[in-house]
Amino acid sequence: MRSAQQILADSAVIAVVGASRDPRKAAHSVPLQMQRYGWRIIPVNPTADELFGEPVYRSLSDIPHPVDLVDVFRPADDAVEVVREAVAIGAPAVWLQLGIVSAEARRIAREAGVDYVEDRCLIVERAAAGLTRLA
Repeated sequence: MRSAQQILADSAVIAVVGASRDPRKAAHSVPLQMQRYGWRIIPVNPTADELFGEPVYRSLSDIPHPVDLVDVFRPADDAVEVVREAVAIGAPAVWLQLGIVSAEARRIAREAGVDYVEDRCLIVERAAAGLTRLA
């Protein structure tokens, strides 16, 4: 299993499940910051059409290309289904944001051989490692 920072270093395309239109929410500010540091952000939200200058997809299975990481901004109860979807699309890693923990989601990811991080923030880990994808 790769470390959180190694997952970020290896990832270029991040699907963000639960990406928000509300700039006051972490589910908006975190993906926007990651995008500013060079990651491609693919928002997944059933009620929006465009976020961060990218088309929004209703579900992970609607994304027409591979993703390197699925970042989850949904309650822990929803994380199990999101991890199942991530496994189904072949995502190599899943990340549950700060405050989100799910033993069942962790088990599903591990059994599928998917790298898994929970209860950690992308931008904190990015900053701690000094990572950027900008040329």
